[in-house]
Amino acid sequence: MTTLYRSYEAVPVRAAVRFPLRLDIVLRTTERQYPAVTEDVSANGLLFAAENLPPIGMEVKFDLTMPAAIMGGVDDVLLHCAGRIVRHQRTADRQMAAVVIDEYSFRG
Repeated sequence: MTTLYRSYEAVPVRAAVRFPLRLDIVLRTTERQYPAVTEDVSANGLLFAAENLPPIGMEVKFDLTMPAAIMGGVDDVLLHCAGRIVRHQRTADRQMAAVVIDEYSFRG
């Protein structure tokens, strides 16, 4: 298993290439869980839509299962991620939030 740790001050929030992936996830905080669907994913973070959003600044943990077909491998890749909510984005019919990934490990 490989783990990456990054200082969040050094991570450019919106500079990474984003990929439009719709993946079901559950973001976990110390208080509750937030079911969501990703809108796009990058190496630095993701944008997700949910009925309820964690507050900005809240630390979250979540798992992403990256399908083998997308990753170019034989097996799915499971990412265990920890990060923080950096912004909310609301439209007339959707609530979205962005999370920066500060730490992750993967198996696959």
